[in-house]
Amino acid sequence: MKIGTPKEVFEGEARVAMTPDSALQLQKLGHECYVESGAGAMAGFSDAAYENAGVSVVKTAAALWKEVDIVAKVRPPSDTEAKRMQKGQTLISFFYPAQNEEQMALLAKKGSTVIAMDMVPRISRAQKMDALSSMANIAGYRAVIEAGNNFGRFFTGQVTAAGKMPPAKVLVVGAGVAGLAAIGTSVSLGAVTYAFDVRPEVAEQVESMGAEFVYLDFEEEQQDGAATGGYAAVSSPEFREAQLAKFRELAPEVDIVITTALIPGRDAPKLWLADMIAAMKPGSVIVDLAAERGGNAEGTVMDEKVVTDNGVTIVGYTDFPSRMASQASSLYATNIRHMMTDLTPEKDGSVNHNMEDDVIRGATVAHEGDVTFPPPPPKIQAIAAKPQEKPKELTPEEKREQEIAAFKAATKQQVTLLAVGGLLTLGLGLIAPASFMQHFIVFVLSVFIGFQVIWNVSHSLHTPLMAVTNAISSIIILGALMQIGSGSMLVIILAAASVFMAGINIFGGFLVTRRMLAMFQKS
Repeated sequence: MKIGTPKEVFEGEARVAMTPDSALQLQKLGHECYVESGAGAMAGFSDAAYENAGVSVVKTAAALWKEVDIVAKVRPPSDTEAKRMQKGQTLISFFYPAQNEEQMALLAKKGSTVIAMDMVPRISRAQKMDALSSMANIAGYRAVIEAGNNFGRFFTGQVTAAGKMPPAKVLVVGAGVAGLAAIGTSVSLGAVTYAFDVRPEVAEQVESMGAEFVYLDFEEEQQDGAATGGYAAVSSPEFREAQLAKFRELAPEVDIVITTALIPGRDAPKLWLADMIAAMKPGSVIVDLAAERGGNAEGTVMDEKVVTDNGVTIVGYTDFPSRMASQASSLYATNIRHMMTDLTPEKDGSVNHNMEDDVIRGATVAHEGDVTFPPPPPKIQAIAAKPQEKPKELTPEEKREQEIAAFKAATKQQVTLLAVGGLLTLGLGLIAPASFMQHFIVFVLSVFIGFQVIWNVSHSLHTPLMAVTNAISSIIILGALMQIGSGSMLVIILAAASVFMAGINIFGGFLVTRRMLAMFQKS
């Protein structure tokens, strides 16, 4: 089929839904690729780069929309673009169906198919198509860069001849994809980073990245993120008051606040209030990633940067991914390509719109003349959401019975192995010469003793791989020791060399393991 990408008409949008690299991958699926002239210019992709990748460059948007079967875009279509959609044509873009019901109904009436990249279900299999996460990752990173651009000091602390400079203190509100990206960037720049989220289970992720999680002295049963699409659930009024009290405590201390609390389709909750802004130091910065839906901070102005009376800068830009257009386009185009891979299972250029597939069904909001939004819950989620049954606690008598049964089974297995081994040895002894049997018995004893002595050493003392190599080395040593008493000088020399080399391997293994463990010890 023919896939085309027009130039984005939204003012200031620099991203593009198809890159030369993604076009090469789409062609491997059997599709023909088209792009409007100049569509990738603001993202750094020239028409010549597309042509070199085998993409047909079309001069006008009108000609492109008439030519292709599938239109891949970034932003939702404008009214003009929606009118250009034809029956049987497929649109893949961000669409926000809950806020775009009129246009969704129009496209469904036309018989067009609409795949909303913002509706891709948040299940493991769909992560490669999760465009919201891709863009949120960039937004979180860029938010820290914008904060640094408006902050008058270093992020990291420094001690110089001119004086000592303390590190900046950064608070990230919300530890979703954007929040974690902001945390990672802030920590890497050397700032003292704090993070808060209403989901306490993300504390380990925050702390593993080098930030300090802000806990509340408040207990509330939190809704499982799986039930809310991976987003934080709405908190109770009591929890909100405890949360605001904690923010008021932190406001005078922090230099930079990055707020990321937003659930698609809802207005952003107000978390950083006017009194908190007033308590911040002059020169402090707030970057509000929820500005598009009203903002988490009071005083946020969408797409603008404002400075309060006490010198606090509030950044309300909504185009953070577009400010890194090349990177954002590459990630988004990859998301589109993965979606097309699922839509083209045979890689023959023929689209199979399987509405039984959780990912395709979840992302499809209009198909075959019908509005298919909202989608049913993913079947995978329903399975995962089943509460796990708590294992029954065994009584002492039951535990004893289990131990006896396990002992009997192990004993039976050992007796069987010994009987089989004895019979095999007896049979071998009947046909093999005596000299061979003497060496064979030495080998068997070496293997048995080596296994018992070395293999059962706890892996906390060395790695599992080291355990295997040490067990083999021990077999070599035991076999060599039994041959050192031989009357042949050649055998004695070879046995001594074997003991020496195997000993180096064992002791060297423990030495390497010790050095590895030392890497994880705090000095």
